Amino acid sequence: MPAQRGELLTRIVSAAILAIVALIAAVLGGGATAFVLGIVTAIVHLEWVSLTDRSPWPTAVFTAGLVVAISLITFGAVTGGLTIVGLAVVAAGLTGSVWRPLGVIYASVLGIGLLMLRLAPDQGLVAVLVLLTTVWATDTGAFFAGRIVGGAKLWPMISPNKTWAGAIGGLAAGLICGLLVADFLKVTVGVELVAVVAALSTASQGGDLFESWVKRRFGAKDAGQLVPGHGGLMDRVDGLTFATGMAVIIGGLHAGPDLGRGLLQW
Repeated sequence: MPAQRGELLTRIVSAAILAIVALIAAVLGGGATAFVLGIVTAIVHLEWVSLTDRSPWPTAVFTAGLVVAISLITFGAVTGGLTIVGLAVVAAGLTGSVWRPLGVIYASVLGIGLLMLRLAPDQGLVAVLVLLTTVWATDTGAFFAGRIVGGAKLWPMISPNKTWAGAIGGLAAGLICGLLVADFLKVTVGVELVAVVAALSTASQGGDLFESWVKRRFGAKDAGQLVPGHGGLMDRVDGLTFATGMAVIIGGLHAGPDLGRGLLQW
Protein backbone atom coordinates (compact mmCIF):
# COMPACT_ATOMS: atom_id res chain seq x y z
CA MET A 1 0.00 0.00 0.00
CA PRO A 2 2.73 2.58 0.77
CA ALA A 3 4.35 1.76 -2.57
CA GLN A 4 1.03 2.23 -4.36
CA ARG A 5 0.42 5.56 -2.62
CA GLY A 6 3.90 6.69 -3.57
CA GLU A 7 3.33 5.70 -7.20
CA LEU A 8 0.01 7.55 -7.24
CA LEU A 9 1.59 10.68 -5.75
CA THR A 10 4.33 10.56 -8.37
CA ARG A 11 1.75 10.28 -11.14
CA ILE A 12 -0.24 13.20 -9.76
CA VAL A 13 2.78 15.48 -9.39
CA SER A 14 4.09 14.66 -12.87
CA ALA A 15 0.66 15.17 -14.44
CA ALA A 16 0.17 18.45 -12.57
CA ILE A 17 3.50 19.85 -13.76
CA LEU A 18 2.78 18.91 -17.37
CA ALA A 19 -0.73 20.36 -17.10
CA ILE A 20 0.57 23.68 -15.75
CA VAL A 21 3.11 23.96 -18.58
CA ALA A 22 0.42 23.11 -21.14
CA LEU A 23 -2.02 25.67 -19.74
CA ILE A 24 0.56 28.45 -19.60
CA ALA A 25 1.62 27.75 -23.19
CA ALA A 26 -2.00 27.64 -24.34
CA VAL A 27 -2.93 30.90 -22.63
CA LEU A 28 0.16 32.78 -23.85
CA GLY A 29 -0.31 31.55 -27.41
CA GLY A 30 1.97 32.46 -30.30
CA GLY A 31 5.64 31.72 -29.76
CA ALA A 32 5.10 30.16 -26.34
CA THR A 33 2.63 27.63 -27.74
CA ALA A 34 4.88 26.88 -30.69
CA PHE A 35 7.95 26.46 -28.46
CA VAL A 36 6.26 23.96 -26.14
CA LEU A 37 4.59 22.10 -28.98
CA GLY A 38 7.87 21.93 -30.88
CA ILE A 39 9.55 20.24 -27.93
CA VAL A 40 6.61 17.91 -27.29
CA THR A 41 6.34 16.94 -30.97
CA ALA A 42 10.06 16.21 -31.21
CA ILE A 43 10.07 14.08 -28.05
CA VAL A 44 6.96 12.13 -29.05
CA HIS A 45 8.40 11.42 -32.50
CA LEU A 46 11.71 10.30 -31.05
CA GLU A 47 9.95 8.04 -28.54
CA TRP A 48 7.85 6.53 -31.31
CA VAL A 49 10.97 5.79 -33.35
CA SER A 50 12.77 4.38 -30.33
CA LEU A 51 9.82 2.06 -29.80
CA THR A 52 9.11 1.00 -33.38
CA ASP A 53 12.22 1.66 -35.45
CA ARG A 54 15.32 2.21 -33.28
CA SER A 55 17.09 3.86 -36.21
CA PRO A 56 18.70 7.26 -35.53
CA TRP A 57 18.84 7.99 -39.24
CA PRO A 58 16.87 9.50 -40.91
CA THR A 59 14.79 10.04 -37.77
CA ALA A 60 16.60 13.28 -36.94
CA VAL A 61 15.70 14.74 -40.32
CA PHE A 62 12.00 13.99 -39.92
CA THR A 63 11.99 15.31 -36.36
CA ALA A 64 13.67 18.52 -37.47
CA GLY A 65 11.19 18.82 -40.32
CA LEU A 66 8.26 18.69 -37.91
CA VAL A 67 9.80 21.42 -35.76
CA VAL A 68 10.39 23.59 -38.84
CA ALA A 69 6.79 23.00 -39.92
CA ILE A 70 5.53 24.16 -36.53
CA SER A 71 7.66 27.31 -36.81
CA LEU A 72 6.37 28.10 -40.29
CA ILE A 73 2.73 27.61 -39.31
CA THR A 74 3.21 29.85 -36.26
CA PHE A 75 4.40 32.68 -38.50
CA GLY A 76 1.52 32.26 -40.94
CA ALA A 77 3.09 30.00 -43.58
CA VAL A 78 0.50 27.27 -43.11
CA THR A 79 0.81 25.88 -46.63
CA GLY A 80 4.57 25.68 -46.35
CA GLY A 81 4.42 23.97 -42.99
CA LEU A 82 1.86 21.39 -44.11
CA THR A 83 3.87 20.77 -47.28
CA ILE A 84 6.92 19.91 -45.19
CA VAL A 85 4.86 17.49 -43.14
CA GLY A 86 3.52 15.86 -46.30
CA LEU A 87 7.01 15.51 -47.77
CA ALA A 88 8.25 14.04 -44.49
CA VAL A 89 5.48 11.44 -44.51
CA VAL A 90 6.29 10.46 -48.11
CA ALA A 91 10.03 10.33 -47.47
CA ALA A 92 9.50 8.28 -44.31
CA GLY A 93 7.39 5.83 -46.29
CA LEU A 94 10.10 5.46 -48.92
CA THR A 95 12.91 4.88 -46.43
CA GLY A 96 11.40 2.48 -43.91
CA SER A 97 8.52 0.28 -42.88
CA VAL A 98 4.98 1.54 -42.37
CA TRP A 99 5.83 2.45 -38.78
CA ARG A 100 8.12 5.24 -39.94
CA PRO A 101 5.50 7.37 -41.77
CA LEU A 102 2.98 6.49 -39.06
CA GLY A 103 5.34 8.05 -36.53
CA VAL A 104 5.53 11.29 -38.52
CA ILE A 105 1.74 11.38 -38.81
CA TYR A 106 1.25 10.56 -35.12
CA ALA A 107 3.54 13.34 -33.90
CA SER A 108 2.10 15.79 -36.45
CA VAL A 109 -1.48 15.20 -35.38
CA LEU A 110 -0.55 16.11 -31.82
CA GLY A 111 1.76 19.07 -32.37
CA ILE A 112 0.45 20.66 -35.54
CA GLY A 113 -3.17 19.80 -34.77
CA LEU A 114 -3.00 21.54 -31.39
CA LEU A 115 -1.13 24.49 -32.88
CA MET A 116 -3.67 25.06 -35.65
CA LEU A 117 -6.51 24.71 -33.17
CA ARG A 118 -4.90 27.34 -30.92
CA LEU A 119 -4.19 29.68 -33.84
CA ALA A 120 -7.80 29.53 -35.05
CA PRO A 121 -9.09 33.10 -35.42
CA ASP A 122 -12.25 32.53 -33.39
CA GLN A 123 -12.26 30.75 -30.01
CA GLY A 124 -8.94 28.98 -30.54
CA LEU A 125 -7.92 29.26 -26.90
CA VAL A 126 -11.35 28.19 -25.64
CA ALA A 127 -11.30 25.16 -27.94
CA VAL A 128 -7.89 24.09 -26.63
CA LEU A 129 -8.96 24.54 -23.01
CA VAL A 130 -12.11 22.47 -23.54
CA LEU A 131 -10.08 19.80 -25.33
CA LEU A 132 -7.41 19.62 -22.62
CA THR A 133 -9.99 19.51 -19.84
CA THR A 134 -11.95 16.75 -21.53
CA VAL A 135 -8.87 14.61 -22.10
CA TRP A 136 -7.45 15.11 -18.61
CA ALA A 137 -10.80 14.43 -16.95
CA THR A 138 -11.31 11.34 -19.09
CA ASP A 139 -7.90 9.99 -18.13
CA THR A 140 -8.43 10.74 -14.43
CA GLY A 141 -11.98 9.39 -14.33
CA ALA A 142 -10.97 6.19 -16.09
CA PHE A 143 -8.02 5.67 -13.75
CA PHE A 144 -10.00 6.02 -10.52
CA ALA A 145 -13.17 4.30 -11.74
CA GLY A 146 -11.10 1.38 -12.94
CA ARG A 147 -9.27 1.07 -9.64
CA ILE A 148 -12.28 1.57 -7.39
CA VAL A 149 -14.92 -0.38 -9.31
CA GLY A 150 -12.82 -2.88 -11.25
CA GLY A 151 -14.91 -5.51 -12.98
CA ALA A 152 -14.86 -6.82 -16.53
CA LYS A 153 -11.86 -6.02 -18.69
CA LEU A 154 -12.36 -3.70 -21.65
CA TRP A 155 -9.89 -5.31 -24.06
CA PRO A 156 -7.53 -7.64 -22.18
CA MET A 157 -5.56 -8.67 -25.28
CA ILE A 158 -4.53 -5.06 -25.82
CA SER A 159 -4.53 -3.53 -22.34
CA PRO A 160 -5.10 -5.98 -19.49
CA ASN A 161 -5.57 -3.27 -16.84
CA LYS A 162 -8.39 -1.32 -18.52
CA THR A 163 -11.97 -2.09 -17.51
CA TRP A 164 -15.44 -1.23 -18.75
CA ALA A 165 -16.00 0.62 -15.49
CA GLY A 166 -12.95 2.73 -16.21
CA ALA A 167 -14.11 3.47 -19.75
CA ILE A 168 -17.57 4.52 -18.57
CA GLY A 169 -16.16 6.52 -15.67
CA GLY A 170 -13.73 8.25 -18.01
CA LEU A 171 -16.45 9.16 -20.47
CA ALA A 172 -18.66 10.52 -17.69
CA ALA A 173 -15.84 12.57 -16.18
CA GLY A 174 -14.76 13.89 -19.56
CA LEU A 175 -18.29 14.92 -20.47
CA ILE A 176 -19.00 16.63 -17.17
CA CYS A 177 -15.73 18.53 -16.91
CA GLY A 178 -15.50 19.41 -20.60
CA LEU A 179 -19.04 20.83 -20.65
CA LEU A 180 -18.54 22.69 -17.37
CA VAL A 181 -15.43 24.41 -18.74
CA ALA A 182 -17.24 25.20 -22.00
CA ASP A 183 -20.14 26.72 -20.09
CA PHE A 184 -17.76 28.69 -17.84
CA LEU A 185 -16.07 30.10 -20.94
CA LYS A 186 -19.43 31.26 -22.34
CA VAL A 187 -19.87 28.54 -24.95
CA THR A 188 -23.49 27.59 -25.62
CA VAL A 189 -24.01 24.04 -24.40
CA GLY A 190 -26.48 22.13 -26.51
CA VAL A 191 -26.99 18.60 -27.76
CA GLU A 192 -24.42 19.10 -30.51
CA LEU A 193 -21.70 20.18 -28.10
CA VAL A 194 -22.49 17.25 -25.81
CA ALA A 195 -21.94 14.95 -28.78
CA VAL A 196 -18.68 16.73 -29.65
CA VAL A 197 -17.28 16.44 -26.13
CA ALA A 198 -18.36 12.80 -25.99
CA ALA A 199 -16.51 12.20 -29.26
CA LEU A 200 -13.37 13.85 -27.87
CA SER A 201 -13.54 11.76 -24.71
CA THR A 202 -14.06 8.56 -26.67
CA ALA A 203 -11.20 9.42 -29.04
CA SER A 204 -8.97 10.03 -26.03
CA GLN A 205 -9.62 6.53 -24.74
CA GLY A 206 -9.10 5.17 -28.23
CA GLY A 207 -5.69 6.83 -28.32
CA ASP A 208 -4.77 5.17 -25.05
CA LEU A 209 -5.77 1.76 -26.42
CA PHE A 210 -3.89 2.39 -29.67
CA GLU A 211 -0.64 3.14 -27.88
CA SER A 212 -1.14 0.09 -25.67
CA TRP A 213 -1.48 -2.00 -28.81
CA VAL A 214 1.69 -0.50 -30.32
CA LYS A 215 3.68 -1.13 -27.13
CA ARG A 216 2.41 -4.69 -26.92
CA ARG A 217 3.28 -5.18 -30.60
CA PHE A 218 6.89 -4.24 -29.85
CA GLY A 219 7.09 -5.85 -26.42
CA ALA A 220 7.49 -2.63 -24.44
CA LYS A 221 5.87 -1.60 -21.17
CA ASP A 222 6.39 2.13 -21.67
CA ALA A 223 7.36 4.39 -24.55
CA GLY A 224 10.16 5.91 -22.46
CA GLN A 225 11.20 7.00 -18.99
CA LEU A 226 10.95 10.77 -19.26
CA VAL A 227 7.84 11.33 -17.11
CA PRO A 228 7.99 9.83 -13.58
CA GLY A 229 5.02 7.60 -12.86
CA HIS A 230 3.87 7.59 -16.47
CA GLY A 231 6.77 6.36 -18.59
CA GLY A 232 7.47 8.36 -21.71
CA LEU A 233 5.86 11.59 -22.80
CA MET A 234 4.04 9.59 -25.45
CA ASP A 235 2.43 7.57 -22.65
CA ARG A 236 1.05 10.78 -21.21
CA VAL A 237 -0.25 12.37 -24.42
CA ASP A 238 -1.54 9.30 -26.29
CA GLY A 239 -5.17 10.17 -25.55
CA LEU A 240 -4.58 13.84 -26.34
CA THR A 241 -3.16 12.90 -29.74
CA PHE A 242 -6.29 11.08 -30.86
CA ALA A 243 -8.60 13.65 -29.27
CA THR A 244 -6.74 16.44 -31.09
CA GLY A 245 -7.16 14.60 -34.36
CA MET A 246 -10.87 14.26 -33.66
CA ALA A 247 -11.13 17.96 -32.78
CA VAL A 248 -9.43 19.00 -36.03
CA ILE A 249 -11.66 16.71 -38.09
CA ILE A 250 -14.86 17.98 -36.46
CA GLY A 251 -13.81 21.62 -36.55
CA GLY A 252 -12.57 21.39 -40.13
CA LEU A 253 -15.67 19.66 -41.46
CA HIS A 254 -17.91 22.14 -39.68
CA ALA A 255 -16.15 25.44 -40.36
CA GLY A 256 -13.10 24.87 -42.53
CA PRO A 257 -9.88 26.49 -41.26
CA ASP A 258 -11.66 28.22 -38.37
CA LEU A 259 -11.25 25.15 -36.21
CA GLY A 260 -12.19 26.72 -32.89
CA ARG A 261 -15.56 27.96 -34.10
CA GLY A 262 -16.15 24.72 -35.95
CA LEU A 263 -15.55 22.68 -32.83
CA LEU A 264 -17.58 24.74 -30.35
CA GLN A 265 -20.22 26.86 -32.07
CA TRP A 266 -23.31 24.92 -33.09
